Amino acid sequence: MLKRGSPILNRDDTCIDVLRHGETVGGPRFCGSTDVPLSTVGWQQLWAAVSDDPGWQAVVTSPLQRCAQFAQAFAEQQQLPWHSDERLRELHFGDWEGRDSAELWQHDREALSRFWANPAERPPPNGESLAEFSCRVEAAWHDLRGRYSGQRVLVVSHSGVIRLLLCRQHGLPLSRLLEIEVKHGQRVTL
Repeated sequence: MLKRGSPILNRDDTCIDVLRHGETVGGPRFCGSTDVPLSTVGWQQLWAAVSDDPGWQAVVTSPLQRCAQFAQAFAEQQQLPWHSDERLRELHFGDWEGRDSAELWQHDREALSRFWANPAERPPPNGESLAEFSCRVEAAWHDLRGRYSGQRVLVVSHSGVIRLLLCRQHGLPLSRLLEIEVKHGQRVTL
């Protein structure tokens, strides 16, 4: 039975809603692969984002706790199958992990400016390149679409993952990745 507001999916249709994790403890910074928990506000943002449940049939998550803890809690509440996929974790920011942009602006202004201008060509020092990031996220996306063919799935992940998927969906080059805004607790349907 479809819930109110749920689209009718044909056998070949797959609908994937990608949800960015909520605000994290410690405030805005380059968390990347650093495993930080959600703040109280972050939990509230995520519960609000799924309050209109369109009839998800499964939940998939990044393994990082800011995604996985909520994904597990939601899946268990809704009695849905869930699993984590390592490929859905955020871009690794290398030397910038755990640091905020104000600090980087004072100590690494030139590298930060280059990254903001063209993240595809200028990754963070000792960080993951967008080419590597793109390969792993796109492989996960391909597998998700195959595994959940004809279903509606909730994916809990990160802003970088969502930005990358939106770039691909709209035919934008990865150099424009940072032009796409994805707020905490924002859900995008792909």
